[in-house]
Amino acid sequence: MTPPPTFASLLRNPVHAAAFGFGAGLAPFAPGTFGSLVALPLYWLLAPLAAPVYAVLLALLFLVGVWVTARTEHDLGVHDHSGIVLDEIVGQLVALFLAPLNLVWMLLGFGLFRLFDIWKPFPISWLNDHTHGGWGIMLDDLAAGIAACLCLHGVLLWMTN
Repeated sequence: MTPPPTFASLLRNPVHAAAFGFGAGLAPFAPGTFGSLVALPLYWLLAPLAAPVYAVLLALLFLVGVWVTARTEHDLGVHDHSGIVLDEIVGQLVALFLAPLNLVWMLLGFGLFRLFDIWKPFPISWLNDHTHGGWGIMLDDLAAGIAACLCLHGVLLWMTN
């Protein structure tokens, strides 16, 4: 097992840097929340893309995330290290898929994603408990993002009808 990552060590290893959300995962408390916050400005940049392009980018980011998180988990010798937050970033971007591009909806999507990611109702809890490696790190956050996205769009439909 290697020593805990530092910002300097992340700069030397781009794979670990990506897994740790380019430093967000080094937050002294609630690194998952800080990782989710990283996704908000990313969403602001990506939201104007056509939905199919956004979806393809998300799928690619998810697949790259499986490899990046598995590699980092292996290198650190720690299963799902709390500082690995690329899964939160991807999950948050899933939660915001097709959300209106304004702060209120982005914050609601943020809150819903954090709720599902922390609470882990079924099937999120099952994925968390029964998948391992990079797939295990990424899949429960993907599921939390999907649940948050569905709820966010449910609220949006309710508010606009």
